[in-house]
Amino acid sequence: MKNILVVDDIQSEVQLIKSYLEKGGYTVTTALSGAEALEQVSQQCPDVIVADLVMPEMSGLELCRKLKKNPETAEIPIIACTTKDRQVDQKWATKQGVAVYLVKPCTQEQMIEAVESVTA
Repeated sequence: MKNILVVDDIQSEVQLIKSYLEKGGYTVTTALSGAEALEQVSQQCPDVIVADLVMPEMSGLELCRKLKKNPETAEIPIIACTTKDRQVDQKWATKQGVAVYLVKPCTQEQMIEAVESVTA
Protein backbone atom coordinates (compact mmCIF):
# COMPACT_ATOMS: atom_id res chain seq x y z
CA MET A 1 0.00 0.00 0.00
CA LYS A 2 1.35 3.42 -0.95
CA ASN A 3 1.88 6.08 1.71
CA ILE A 4 1.01 9.61 0.56
CA LEU A 5 1.78 12.91 2.30
CA VAL A 6 -0.73 15.69 1.59
CA VAL A 7 0.54 19.24 2.21
CA ASP A 8 -1.77 22.27 2.17
CA ASP A 9 -2.25 25.19 4.52
CA ILE A 10 -6.05 24.96 4.23
CA GLN A 11 -7.42 22.23 6.50
CA SER A 12 -10.56 21.64 4.38
CA GLU A 13 -8.41 21.04 1.28
CA VAL A 14 -6.23 18.59 3.19
CA GLN A 15 -9.30 16.69 4.36
CA LEU A 16 -10.85 16.59 0.88
CA ILE A 17 -7.70 15.24 -0.79
CA LYS A 18 -7.14 12.84 2.09
CA SER A 19 -10.66 11.44 1.68
CA TYR A 20 -10.15 11.02 -2.09
CA LEU A 21 -6.93 9.08 -1.54
CA GLU A 22 -8.18 6.95 1.34
CA LYS A 23 -11.18 5.92 -0.78
CA GLY A 24 -8.59 4.87 -3.39
CA GLY A 25 -6.96 2.58 -0.85
CA TYR A 26 -3.95 4.72 0.06
CA THR A 27 -2.50 5.46 3.49
CA VAL A 28 -2.45 9.23 3.97
CA THR A 29 -0.59 11.52 6.34
CA THR A 30 -1.00 15.28 6.31
CA ALA A 31 0.94 18.49 6.95
CA LEU A 32 -0.36 22.05 7.12
CA SER A 33 2.92 23.71 6.08
CA GLY A 34 6.08 23.08 4.12
CA ALA A 35 8.14 23.03 7.33
CA GLU A 36 5.83 20.42 8.86
CA ALA A 37 6.08 18.37 5.66
CA LEU A 38 9.90 18.42 5.78
CA GLU A 39 9.79 17.28 9.39
CA GLN A 40 7.45 14.39 8.55
CA VAL A 41 9.52 13.36 5.52
CA SER A 42 12.66 13.26 7.72
CA GLN A 43 10.89 10.78 10.01
CA GLN A 44 9.22 8.62 7.34
CA CYS A 45 9.64 9.00 3.59
CA PRO A 46 6.29 8.86 1.80
CA ASP A 47 5.90 7.20 -1.60
CA VAL A 48 4.25 10.33 -3.04
CA ILE A 49 3.73 13.93 -1.93
CA VAL A 50 0.68 15.98 -2.96
CA ALA A 51 1.37 19.66 -2.26
CA ASP A 52 -0.31 22.99 -2.78
CA LEU A 53 2.00 25.52 -4.39
CA VAL A 54 0.58 28.58 -2.63
CA MET A 55 1.31 28.43 1.10
CA PRO A 56 2.61 31.03 3.55
CA GLU A 57 6.19 30.87 4.83
CA MET A 58 7.31 28.07 2.48
CA SER A 59 5.65 27.65 -0.91
CA GLY A 60 5.07 24.25 -2.43
CA LEU A 61 7.76 25.02 -5.01
CA GLU A 62 10.27 25.82 -2.27
CA LEU A 63 9.31 22.55 -0.57
CA CYS A 64 9.83 20.76 -3.88
CA ARG A 65 13.28 22.35 -4.39
CA LYS A 66 14.39 21.34 -0.89
CA LEU A 67 13.21 17.76 -1.38
CA LYS A 68 14.85 17.46 -4.82
CA LYS A 69 18.21 18.77 -3.48
CA ASN A 70 18.33 16.07 -0.79
CA PRO A 71 19.58 12.72 -2.17
CA GLU A 72 17.41 10.86 0.37
CA THR A 73 14.19 12.52 -0.87
CA ALA A 74 15.03 13.48 -4.46
CA GLU A 75 13.18 10.51 -5.94
CA ILE A 76 9.85 11.10 -4.18
CA PRO A 77 7.29 12.04 -6.86
CA ILE A 78 5.55 15.35 -6.17
CA ILE A 79 2.05 16.17 -7.38
CA ALA A 80 1.13 19.85 -7.33
CA CYS A 81 -2.53 20.53 -6.59
CA THR A 82 -3.09 24.27 -6.79
CA THR A 83 -5.34 27.08 -7.94
CA LYS A 84 -2.57 28.46 -10.16
CA ASP A 85 -3.64 27.40 -13.64
CA ARG A 86 -1.43 29.49 -15.92
CA GLN A 87 0.74 27.52 -18.33
CA VAL A 88 3.83 29.46 -17.24
CA ASP A 89 3.26 28.28 -13.64
CA GLN A 90 2.94 24.68 -14.82
CA LYS A 91 6.19 24.88 -16.80
CA TRP A 92 8.05 26.45 -13.88
CA ALA A 93 6.73 23.82 -11.47
CA THR A 94 7.82 21.03 -13.81
CA LYS A 95 11.32 22.53 -13.98
CA GLN A 96 11.41 22.49 -10.17
CA GLY A 97 10.66 18.77 -10.10
CA VAL A 98 6.87 18.54 -9.97
CA ALA A 99 5.81 15.29 -11.67
CA VAL A 100 2.08 16.05 -12.14
CA TYR A 101 0.30 19.41 -12.05
CA LEU A 102 -3.39 19.43 -11.05
CA VAL A 103 -5.57 22.53 -10.90
CA LYS A 104 -8.06 22.88 -8.02
CA PRO A 105 -10.74 21.89 -7.70
CA CYS A 106 -9.75 18.42 -8.85
CA THR A 107 -11.88 15.31 -8.75
CA GLN A 108 -11.19 12.07 -6.92
CA GLU A 109 -10.63 10.42 -10.28
CA GLN A 110 -8.01 13.01 -11.29
CA MET A 111 -6.20 12.64 -7.96
CA ILE A 112 -6.12 8.83 -8.11
CA GLU A 113 -5.02 8.94 -11.75
CA ALA A 114 -2.18 11.32 -10.86
CA VAL A 115 -0.97 9.08 -8.03
CA GLU A 116 -1.16 5.99 -10.21
CA SER A 117 0.80 7.74 -12.97
CA VAL A 118 3.76 8.43 -10.65
CA THR A 119 3.75 5.08 -8.85
CA ALA A 120 3.25 2.73 -11.80
